[in-house]
Amino acid sequence: MTWPEVKEALRTVQLAIIPLGAQEQHGPHMTESCDAVLAEQFAIRLTERLHPLAFMTPPIALGISSHHLHFPGTISLQPSTLIALLRDIVRSLKPHGIQRFLVINAHGGNQATLGVAADVLTREEEIEFYYAKTTASAKDVMDKHIRSKVYGHSCEREVSEALYLAPELVRQERLAKGELTEEGRWRKLRPGSPLQGFYYYEEMTTNGCIGDGRQGSRKLGEELVETALTRLSAAVRDILDP
Repeated sequence: MTWPEVKEALRTVQLAIIPLGAQEQHGPHMTESCDAVLAEQFAIRLTERLHPLAFMTPPIALGISSHHLHFPGTISLQPSTLIALLRDIVRSLKPHGIQRFLVINAHGGNQATLGVAADVLTREEEIEFYYAKTTASAKDVMDKHIRSKVYGHSCEREVSEALYLAPELVRQERLAKGELTEEGRWRKLRPGSPLQGFYYYEEMTTNGCIGDGRQGSRKLGEELVETALTRLSAAVRDILDP
């Protein structure tokens, strides 16, 4: 958009949507830009559904990926760096009348930092700050179709989303099941466990995947994405002015 086009859009826009991803390993069958591309493609579709009440900023292509750093190619931000980036975006757009911001996040490692950002930026910048994981609201769809006990990274869910949103991310001839380690601290620190803590991804999986990407499909990706878009767009409209 040119600046006059942005100025015209701001007559109706109430919300800035910020896609947030990561640059990190995704096993042998997905590119390292996966999360950044999925965040952008999902955010484009959400912005279209919310037109003319929302516009989308350029994506933040890097995230909090320190747990993947021992795999070549991963680039990670410090949590303070991500919060600073978000603060600068808010401070750039707020003077032009944007008071609400929604981060569309495609990387689980960003969630904790986004929780802190919501606290800090809401209070310090006097704005409304929201965040949502791309297809998290379609958990019932995952429960219906996914059989892996442990999944969530370069798995049937993520491969399916990519096959629907950005199939160029997937090396289909290299699709593999996650090679989980039998022993290790990680089993005691997974979500839902009584104890939480940091561990490197190679402590959990030797090939960088968890779940079974071979079971992914474009059909499942479409159901996941479209279900989440419907639910999230409805939730966002509830916080906007009539």
